[in-house]
Amino acid sequence: MAERTVLVTGGTGGLGGAVTAAFLKAGWRVVVPEREGGAAAPAAGPVRVAADLLDPAGAARAVAVAAAEPAAPLRAVVNLVGGYASGGLVHETPIEEFDRMLRINLRPTYLVTQAALPHLVEAGGGAVVCVSARAAVAPFPGAAGYATAKAAVLAFANAVAVEYRQRGVRCNTVLPSVIDTPANRAAQPDADHRRWVPPAEIAAVIRFLASDESAPTSGASIPVYGRA
Repeated sequence: MAERTVLVTGGTGGLGGAVTAAFLKAGWRVVVPEREGGAAAPAAGPVRVAADLLDPAGAARAVAVAAAEPAAPLRAVVNLVGGYASGGLVHETPIEEFDRMLRINLRPTYLVTQAALPHLVEAGGGAVVCVSARAAVAPFPGAAGYATAKAAVLAFANAVAVEYRQRGVRCNTVLPSVIDTPANRAAQPDADHRRWVPPAEIAAVIRFLASDESAPTSGASIPVYGRA
């Protein structure tokens, strides 16, 4: 019987599947929001709940399911939801595309964290882990919207770390470069995939940051670049 719960947004993606598996292996109750589907708890799998995390009500619904088990209080939130798009230089990028990057990368992280913080405080503390990107601190041409959005995620995580430090809630951020997922391999078939980081290796860092083993650490930005 799990004694603590983690909410993993984006838990069905290339990185999310590895993160979900890492927490299940460590004995956590794992809740994974999905855009479609109903709440269910397979014997050896995550609890799945239908929720649109771009909507405040959807984010609140996902958090409510995560916090609904008194024997396994919500102790961690992992914000993986996001997206990437490349294009032209800034003067060639429509404002709609720039806004879309902010919306899909920052809004779910904000809404889910906002809804979860009171539960984490009530449970006696916990951890929030956000996923930014190397581009947030080392931008590259053609992705100003993405780099700006991921920098905003990083700034938000640091703000949470400062605001909730005295309430027992830690917040840290991981910064991947290129993750070795099937989607990324399909998009870059000629790249040196040996330099990319396997999802399971990043998942291990995320699980550590959500656990009591990293209790002294908050406000950290952890590079998980591998050799990329």
